[in-house]
Amino acid sequence: MHKYFFKNYYFINKFNKNNIDKLNNNTTVIYRNYNKKVDEIEILKIKSYCHRKKIKFLISNYFKLALKLKLDGVYIPSFNKSFIHLSYFLKRNFVIIGSAHNVKEIRLKEKQGVESIFISSLFKKNKNFLGVNKFKTLSSLTGRKVIALGGISEENIKKLNLLDIKGFSGITYFDKKKGPLKGPFSK
Repeated sequence: MHKYFFKNYYFINKFNKNNIDKLNNNTTVIYRNYNKKVDEIEILKIKSYCHRKKIKFLISNYFKLALKLKLDGVYIPSFNKSFIHLSYFLKRNFVIIGSAHNVKEIRLKEKQGVESIFISSLFKKNKNFLGVNKFKTLSSLTGRKVIALGGISEENIKKLNLLDIKGFSGITYFDKKKGPLKGPFSK
């Protein structure tokens, strides 16, 4: 079985230099915190730090803010059904990604113009749990790049080779890393 190099996506809800220092430049950081009002100063600090480390930085669900602060892109969560962002003028290389849990949400994300779709939950046993077989079925229904999301750990990461994906994302996988992200799944 040959190994693929996957793009990594790390979700954060606050600025922590130590966690970002562990990442390689094959990682994209996504700020996602729905429990508090977005602090533009904190977002600018994260953006500046990520850019110094040559790491892309996206924000979740705040399209206008991403454009205003000249971030690398935006993440559209599965609950966001809006199309208003399609009327904005986007800078070159602005990334739009989104998440989906079922066929209906995949079709919505395609109409929203995302270039990559996070499909969840691959391993985490929650209300959106898919498992490997259902994940493969869902991911085969789109022509967009597919990113695995949900419960990825050191114990199950090798199973990603069984899937036709371009990357994986998470929170705890990256938080638990002791040193820089290395291995067969990163460049």
